[in-house]
Amino acid sequence: MEELIRRLSALNPLWVYFSVCGIALLENVIPPLPSDVVILFVGSMVGMGKIDFTTALIFTTIGSTAGFVAMYKIGDWFGLKILERGKIPFIPVEKVHRVEGWFRKYGYVLIVANRFLTGTRAVISFFAGMSELPLTATALLSFVSALVWNFLLLYAGKELGHNWQRIAWYLATYSKAVTLVLVLIALLFLLSFVYKRSRPNSGPKNDR
Repeated sequence: MEELIRRLSALNPLWVYFSVCGIALLENVIPPLPSDVVILFVGSMVGMGKIDFTTALIFTTIGSTAGFVAMYKIGDWFGLKILERGKIPFIPVEKVHRVEGWFRKYGYVLIVANRFLTGTRAVISFFAGMSELPLTATALLSFVSALVWNFLLLYAGKELGHNWQRIAWYLATYSKAVTLVLVLIALLFLLSFVYKRSRPNSGPKNDR
């Protein structure tokens, strides 16, 4: 991360825009990539007068939206094939279709919130595509979500300037907290599934 930031700070402004756009795109496909910290640093470059705020916001938001749409299309093309073939043994087919129906009903809310749910962005876009939510509406909501989130990151970095790492620490803590909560929810889901599978089928009771 330090090497990436050092390289970014040495780039021509135009290449900074293209680089952060690419990083924001890849973060949706390769979730461990810390695009939020990079965008925060780019905001500090705005504060130091090296690049333009509006241009940075446009490029980061385009990258975030393009990455979301890329995972959407992967979910649309391959999602059901992957899950129905049992590639993920802990998710039975009936659960997949139940989640799919649930996502069709409530998915738009998750899409709006997806940029604020670090660690789940690729999952949300994947299920949006698998559930065949309308691409135009999905992309538009993803764009709005990314616009708001990236604006906050860039603005925070701009205001702090050289002290942008203060926000980076809080951002990392927030990300870990969200990830922990989601992992706990996933574990509860898994334990519930294993428990139900392990219970013997109870037959009819004999009256005495």
